[in-house]
Amino acid sequence: MSTIKEFSATNLCVDRGDRPVFKGLSFELPAGRLLKLIGPNGSGKSTLLKTLAGLIEAKDGDILVDGTSLIAEDHIAECITYLGHKNALKREFTVYENIEFWANFWGRSDKIDQSIQDMGIGYLRDTPVRFLSSGQTRRTALARTLCHNATIWLFDEPTVGLDDQGLDLLAKTMQRHLEKGGMIICATHVPLGVPDHFTKTLNLADFSIPMSELEEQWL
Repeated sequence: MSTIKEFSATNLCVDRGDRPVFKGLSFELPAGRLLKLIGPNGSGKSTLLKTLAGLIEAKDGDILVDGTSLIAEDHIAECITYLGHKNALKREFTVYENIEFWANFWGRSDKIDQSIQDMGIGYLRDTPVRFLSSGQTRRTALARTLCHNATIWLFDEPTVGLDDQGLDLLAKTMQRHLEKGGMIICATHVPLGVPDHFTKTLNLADFSIPMSELEEQWL
């Protein structure tokens, strides 16, 4: 894991189609902290995560790691990994094969067994993904993501489908990452089980575009 001290955004403005989602969004996230994204549906939580991951282009503003712009570097950053709503697993591949493919791609085959253990899916390693429950599938996607050597984890509703054991395993895994100086930005509607002293909160509703302003743009 790299020794990143701060991940930040300044005055981000993002449009989806012809509609501005949020503007003037800024945050500073130091090493060892989790930024919890909250806000009503449509406030831009998923959009922000995709923007930070480089999947959506910002209309304005900047994204920085220790003061260096990621956007200026075409926003391809080895220090970031992203897990969205979709698990993005090959249904015909086994749990192990899905994780192994990406671990090898990232050059971290040494992390496969530990990631499987962290998510408690060792007993499923030879099971094709098509036979898994929704919670088991989510655990597999999380285990794959853990094989990335990124300092910054971007998670979009990672708890969806997880049972109590899965939630506990995820919470412990996230806390270990933070204790090692990692950073997490997570959109969620439920408690994550990570102690409060690790956590900051960003309400996307504070940066949404007022309806009056939208109406002026449409007129």
